[in-house]
Amino acid sequence: MKLQVFKSDGTSSTEKDFSIPTFEGDKGLQAVKEVIVAINANNRQGTHSTKTRGEVRGGGKKPWRQKGTGRARAGSIRSPLWSGGGVVFGPKPRDYSKKINDKVKSLAFSRALFDRAIAGEIAVIEQFDAAAKKTKAVDQIVARIAPKGKILLVDAPFTTDASRAARNIERVTLQEAAKLNTLDLAQYKKIIVSTKALEAILARVNGGKN
Repeated sequence: MKLQVFKSDGTSSTEKDFSIPTFEGDKGLQAVKEVIVAINANNRQGTHSTKTRGEVRGGGKKPWRQKGTGRARAGSIRSPLWSGGGVVFGPKPRDYSKKINDKVKSLAFSRALFDRAIAGEIAVIEQFDAAAKKTKAVDQIVARIAPKGKILLVDAPFTTDASRAARNIERVTLQEAAKLNTLDLAQYKKIIVSTKALEAILARVNGGKN
């Protein structure tokens, strides 16, 4: 499959063939969905918590006598019906994590990579310019390749200077090739990958480790 390969300054490009796995029909789409759902679920902390009426402090004494006051009977000020009372069926800490087997992860990653490549949304840069140590310089390079939208930059790994210069650009996110996942491939308008990073990604795909 052919991808555009830009020079390190982003000024010009050529097309080059890469060994990206190809797919036909809907194969792998369900795997992509399952993996994205699992990643989002695994990112949830699950620390939300509310108190039941038995956990809220106070409320041991009956607010008023049962009869004769003209008011509705009440047994505790911590009733769920009262302001400041307990919560009925409220959230409690829980584990949202989902387990996805390696074959499904591998299939989803390959399919997501193929879809983005076939749509022309993956660009390759020879390397992130070592001379571009300022945010403005990196922003200019990125703008030449992708003028609009959220951008994911992928390297293996980023140099300290490149990381510092790029991380202040609001629409740009950085990711190491070894940590790239299906969700990363799915959620950005454009993905710019260094040649070294793409080699690492293709090694993962062809080796089945995702």
